[in-house]
Amino acid sequence: MLQRSGNRFNAQELWQKDHDHFLHPWTHFDSFKTDGSLIITEGEGAYITDVNGRQYLDGLGGMWCVNVGYGRNELAEVMAEQGRLLAYANPFVNMTNAPAAELSAKLAEIAPGSLNHVAFSTSGSCANDTAIRLAHFYHGRNGEHGRKHIISRFNSYHGSTYLGMSLGNRDGDRTPFFNYVTDFIHHLSAPYPYRRPEGMTEDQFTDFLVDEFKAKVKELGKENIAAFIAEPIQGSGGVVMPPKGYLKRMHEVAKENGILFIADEVVTGFGRVGHWFASQDVFGIEPDIIVSAKGLTSGYQPLGATIFSDAVYDAISQPGPDVWFAHGFTYSGHPVACAVANKNIEIIERDGLLENAQKVGDHFEKRLGELKALPLVGDVRGKRLMMCVEYVADRKTKAHLPDEINISKRISKLCEKRGLLVRPIGHLDVMSPPLTLTMAQADFLVDTLGEAINEATSELKKEGLLAA
Repeated sequence: MLQRSGNRFNAQELWQKDHDHFLHPWTHFDSFKTDGSLIITEGEGAYITDVNGRQYLDGLGGMWCVNVGYGRNELAEVMAEQGRLLAYANPFVNMTNAPAAELSAKLAEIAPGSLNHVAFSTSGSCANDTAIRLAHFYHGRNGEHGRKHIISRFNSYHGSTYLGMSLGNRDGDRTPFFNYVTDFIHHLSAPYPYRRPEGMTEDQFTDFLVDEFKAKVKELGKENIAAFIAEPIQGSGGVVMPPKGYLKRMHEVAKENGILFIADEVVTGFGRVGHWFASQDVFGIEPDIIVSAKGLTSGYQPLGATIFSDAVYDAISQPGPDVWFAHGFTYSGHPVACAVANKNIEIIERDGLLENAQKVGDHFEKRLGELKALPLVGDVRGKRLMMCVEYVADRKTKAHLPDEINISKRISKLCEKRGLLVRPIGHLDVMSPPLTLTMAQADFLVDTLGEAINEATSELKKEGLLAA
C-alpha cells in the first residue's frame, strides 16, 4: 500500500516505485535513471499539482488532450454511474451498448459531410491502424485488390503501434533498435514552410509538394495506392501549418486517382483549433476518413474513433454471405469510455468551448507571435490553442543550436520553475492548453515562456555557447 505523509503522498516512495518499475513512453534511459519523473497527483481547470504540492499551469493540456480541463465532477460521475450500470459490453458482430450507439450518432452529426459511420478503438494509434485496414478492405470490396500502398509524409506522427510508427516518420521517433513496415508505406516531403528550400516562395513550395505527390502516384501506379494520410496540422512534428492551398490540392490529386484521403485529427479534433474538426472548417476539405481520439474524451478515458463516409460504408457493406470486417478490439465502443465521450461533447457544446478556443486562441496566437522578436526564436507557428516555438542559433540561416545544449528542455525547465509546463521536442517547445484557457492564463503562459527564453539566452552567453 502507498503510504501518505499527512494529506500528501510520500513523494520519495512514489518516485522510487515509478523509477524502478514504470517504463514510460519515449524513456531516455540515461536521464531517467538520474532524474526520474515529475509526479502529478491532482488537477483542476487548467492547473495540475505535483506530489510536493507545487501547482503548474498545464500548457500541454496533458498530451494535447485535456480539452475541457481537469477536475470535471460531471465526467467522474458519468464514469461511476456507467460503471455501476454496465461496466463492459461485448462489441463484436451484433451486440452493442447504449453509450456507444449514442456516441456513434453524435459523431455522425458533428463530423463533416457524409462521414456518418464510426469504428471505435482505444487510442489514436489504434484508430490509425483501423483507418489503414479499412482502406485496404474498402478497395478489396471494390475489386481493386492491388491497392495496398499508403502514402504519408516525413515529420508526421500517427501513433506508436507497429503500423502507426511506420506511417509516421518524425525526427527522434526512428531508432535502429526497432523495425518498421517499409514495403507498402511511402513518405513525401513535410509541408514545412519555415524549412522550405532556400529561394522558393511559399506558392512555389506548394507546387513542389503537389508535384511530388503526383510523381509518387505515377511511380507506384494509382491502381496500387490505397490511401494518403495526413495530419491537417502536423502535431508532434512541430505544429507545422501547411502552406496555403496545400491540403485542398492534395485532396484533389487523391480524388482524381481513386485514393482515399485520411485526415489524422487525433490532435486537431474536438476544439483544439476552435472547431469540432479542422479538415473542413479550417482547410475546406471533406476527407473520406477522419481519425480521432484525445479530445474525444478530454483524456478522462482512453477512446479512439475512426469516422468514415457513406461511400466507404456502402462499398464495404455490399451483400456477400462470407464477408466479415475482421478487425476490432475487445474494448471497441467501451460503455464507460463512450459515456464519458458523450458527456465531454455535451460540456464542450454547453460551455461554449469551441467559441472560447477561437476567442482566447486568437489572443494567445497573437501574443505568442510577439516572441518572434527574441534572438533565439526562429519561428512561432500553429493555430489558436495548438502552438509551437522553434529555437535557432542564427535567425538568418535558421541553423539550430547544437543538440547537446538541449535548448527546448533547458527552456521548459525554466518555465517549470515559474509554474508553467510546456512540452520540449527537440528544438521546439509545444503548447496545447485546455480549451478553458482564459485571457489572463494565456498572457501568463506567453509572459512566462518569454522570461524563460530570455534567461536561457543569458545563460548560454555566460557559458560561451552563444555570441554575446
